[in-house]
Amino acid sequence: MRYRIERIGVEDWQRLREVRLAQLLDFPMAFGETHEAALSLGEADWRARAAGLAQPDRVGLVAVDDDGAWVGTMLAVPEEEQPATVVLIGVWTAPAHRGREHGATDALLDAITDWARTEGGAKRMLLGVHEANDRAAAFYLRRGFTHTGAAKPYTLDPRARILEMVLPLD
Repeated sequence: MRYRIERIGVEDWQRLREVRLAQLLDFPMAFGETHEAALSLGEADWRARAAGLAQPDRVGLVAVDDDGAWVGTMLAVPEEEQPATVVLIGVWTAPAHRGREHGATDALLDAITDWARTEGGAKRMLLGVHEANDRAAAFYLRRGFTHTGAAKPYTLDPRARILEMVLPLD
């Protein structure tokens, strides 16, 4: 299957909410937010999230299948303390679209790294991956990311760690 990669627009707040809630039910450890917290947000909150992705220094991308469904997301935001660095967040692919054979996650990462190099002006991309998320870590390693050695406690369970990975973009 081929996927269209589209930018999330301010008008997409309802679809953004829908896919975020699906992410949090599907794979809660991958995100620093609970399903209950996201479910309690109001329309103004979701509109603000969508509008935030429309800022020139950040991007939200979705993989869209042949039926028009959003089957994957990737977001990139600036790393405030490190110039020319963006942080990859909100990475998720629907279960039926996961794996190299489908290509949705690869297509999203290709598009987001292109954006980071050109519009984002980034020289490197950082991300945090939960220490128990071996599948995601393997994907990032296959795509050229390396572990930096830095780690921080996971927001929802401080006993777990979020491992930092980096991809040079120059």
